[in-house]
Amino acid sequence: MRIDVLSLFPQAVDAGTGYGVVGRARERGLLQLQGWNPRDYATDPHRTVDDRPYGGGPGMVMTIEPLRAALAAARAAAPEPARVIHLSPQGTRLEQAGVRRLAALPRLILVCGRYEAIDERLLQAEVDEELSIGDYVLSGGELAACIVIDAVGRLLDGALGDSDSAQQDSFGDGLLDCGHWTRPEQHALGAVPEILRSGDHLAIARWRRQQALGRTWLRRPDLLARATLDDRDRDLLAQFITQWRQRC
Repeated sequence: MRIDVLSLFPQAVDAGTGYGVVGRARERGLLQLQGWNPRDYATDPHRTVDDRPYGGGPGMVMTIEPLRAALAAARAAAPEPARVIHLSPQGTRLEQAGVRRLAALPRLILVCGRYEAIDERLLQAEVDEELSIGDYVLSGGELAACIVIDAVGRLLDGALGDSDSAQQDSFGDGLLDCGHWTRPEQHALGAVPEILRSGDHLAIARWRRQQALGRTWLRRPDLLARATLDDRDRDLLAQFITQWRQRC
């Protein structure tokens, strides 16, 4: 997969995606990342990329032509069609289903804004969709781009050491993940649950499913309301709720 990033600080995106799973995916050639700085395409001596907003108001607005030229260069850099995404708090909230959709594409171009905004005409003419990582405002789109790249990159074939890891993550099947433990078995903070030490893999799988259902019910009931549960899931959840209420 190839991801191109339009940013006034492409080095920030490069550094933010150079480690861990995504860094290894880049080293193995599973993910190609290329940055494009609109300032390199500005035509005036000061390499200006912003101007005052029409109608007045605070802040500056990124101008059309440097961004448009950078985008054209990014498009022309590879033959695969690219989906152009603007990282914006006004965009559609990115969720795991959306990450899977993006990971199935051959190429993305991420547009990182700065200042108050990007000229609306550029967004309407050149951008395919806007994505938000949450209901808050950042100084620019670079951190959001890093998040998108990390979330997408780890789903690429061969990026994870275990191909089942991504499916077992939180949101992999619409639920939160269950808790996890490792050695030592006994610790001052508590013991590893007995079921996980039993060696009964079917019982462990059932328990983990119940814990995932229960954790989602406790922490993210909105996800549970959208999840598709069968009769077995509903029974496991009912048992969890009963046990939880008894403990409380």
